[in-house]
Amino acid sequence: MKSFMILALFAVAALASPVEYKDATILRQNLDNIGVDGYNYAVETSDGKRQEESGTLTNPGTDNEALVVRGSYSYTGPDGVVYTVTYVADQNGFQPQGAHIPQA
Repeated sequence: MKSFMILALFAVAALASPVEYKDATILRQNLDNIGVDGYNYAVETSDGKRQEESGTLTNPGTDNEALVVRGSYSYTGPDGVVYTVTYVADQNGFQPQGAHIPQA
């Protein structure tokens, strides 16, 4: 279940940013995932895209066990504006925030 949630978050992030087929190179890539006490990763590419994320398991071994993921990603839109989305995904669902995302 936890793996599914992580893969689902990657899919949402991938679908949320426009796809451009440029020859981008990875400028920075950090990954800390030893399978215990959560994970962290960060990626930055030469086309200006950035993504950072960390995940921790809360209440492990209980009925309230939940994966809490916090992160952000940014990209330059076709209009030349840099769009940034920060998010939390936890037992309350995926909660994105950004200047371009309408607020309720």
